[in-house]
Amino acid sequence: MQSKATDVTPRLCNIAAALEVVGDRWSLLVVRELLYGQQKFNEIVNNTGAARDILAVRLRKLEEHGVLDREPYSDHPLRYTYRLTATGRALLPVLLTLKQWGQDHVRDGQPDSVRLIHRQCDHEVVARVHCRACGERLTSRDLEVNGKQRNDASER
Repeated sequence: MQSKATDVTPRLCNIAAALEVVGDRWSLLVVRELLYGQQKFNEIVNNTGAARDILAVRLRKLEEHGVLDREPYSDHPLRYTYRLTATGRALLPVLLTLKQWGQDHVRDGQPDSVRLIHRQCDHEVVARVHCRACGERLTSRDLEVNGKQRNDASER
């Protein structure tokens, strides 16, 4: 007899699909380093603290999923530079949101050592959740799920 847990079909979800590609610490830290301009394996190792074997696996996976490309810069020994593709660069809002959440809810308001600055106006860049149509800034209180009002007592 099957248990009820095996009878449940998981929700089809784009969040779950994305986590299959970038849902571990090292993958997102690789993307962070590439966004910060670090392109060589040793630079990424040094700035993430990842073990070399783990990092190599994550780089291959991210390349397979089109998040980054690699290009040889040395033949003897064979070494590569890594660059984000358009798909990888599209993760910027995700990382900015995680960066802000970490500052606000994990590090007691302490900023980290890297600030991302908008070149045109010289101000720090932040992520913002907004309505696609009207541009209004949103919080979870403003959302409905499939046309139904959310029941979230924790935000009242």
